Amino acid sequence: MEQAHIELKNVSKSVLRKVNNVKVRTQILSSLDLKVQQGELITIMGASGSGKSTLLRLINRLSEIDSGIILLNGRDIRDHNPMELRKKIGMVFQLPVVFRGSVRENIAFGMKLWKNDIDLDALADDAAIPKNLLDADAGQLSIGEKQRVCIARALANQPEVLLLDEPTSSLDYKAAGKIEMLLLDLRTKKNLTVLWVTHEREQAERIGGRRLILMEGRLEEGHV
Repeated sequence: MEQAHIELKNVSKSVLRKVNNVKVRTQILSSLDLKVQQGELITIMGASGSGKSTLLRLINRLSEIDSGIILLNGRDIRDHNPMELRKKIGMVFQLPVVFRGSVRENIAFGMKLWKNDIDLDALADDAAIPKNLLDADAGQLSIGEKQRVCIARALANQPEVLLLDEPTSSLDYKAAGKIEMLLLDLRTKKNLTVLWVTHEREQAERIGGRRLILMEGRLEEGHV
């Protein structure tokens, strides 16, 4: 049987939440199992607070599991240096965050961090960033343009896996559609393994791939 690209075995995670000004530990993920094959696209849905974002953050060690194991290409992710792991497992968040400086400097940040010899113009093309924006102040861009910069910055690390935490939810319908198509094209072009969290049933239908629903701490095959 082919080895899974990413595999979660018996993963559990709890978090502290404030309830009536009292911190209460809440179980988010409970003995969760998941296998993701190389190049697979998975959409993950679930109610607000169900742990969708937590799940993604565990996979690239922005948060740590309480118990269980997460494997990348058969190797425990805890055996990786966290920064090296995040080079292989990129993440795009709901709200795009750009650094002070130009678009070019923002994209180059990822290249300099890993000393990657990548064509910056090619990265901009991959993220559909017009060349006339490269020297613009990144802070003055629209939200959709900022998200493209964040995508280009993630691609600079040449990841194997891309984690998408509702990457279009802060955009209007037109801008969201453009980012959606961009990400799907990049997934095919670069053979990326993609886990895409979305709260929109219609988006999950458009994206396709294997659909999972996070319910009571476990992932179930979903039909939307």
